[in-house]
Amino acid sequence: MSSGKQVITAAMAPKAIGPYSVAVRFNDLVFTAGQLGMDANTGNLVSGGIEAETRQALKNLKSVLEAAGSSLELVLKTTVFLRDMEDFTRMNNVYAEFFNADPPARSAVQVAALPKSATVEIEAIAAVRM
Repeated sequence: MSSGKQVITAAMAPKAIGPYSVAVRFNDLVFTAGQLGMDANTGNLVSGGIEAETRQALKNLKSVLEAAGSSLELVLKTTVFLRDMEDFTRMNNVYAEFFNADPPARSAVQVAALPKSATVEIEAIAAVRM
């Protein structure tokens, strides 16, 4: 009997930088790891500050969700980790470009540091396309 758990890999998103999966699908839900504003080809953070990193993190999140059979439209909840809460408004403006209608529930918190000295990291829980 299957446990319903499926580890997800996404060719168009950065590879995990530690011992974790970029996402796990369990039955009709997808749980993503946090996505940084990293270029999938180079593994480096994109340049341009919080706006550019937020945009890239959300593009990476989109790729991970699609690899799991989901999409940004099916995101139920996100958590945004910010290195500096002063960046909230600029992050939020970019975030609104991706979630402009019926946005998911969201938490946003400031953290002491993020991997690769990133300014933002975004994770999500989403439904799977039926």
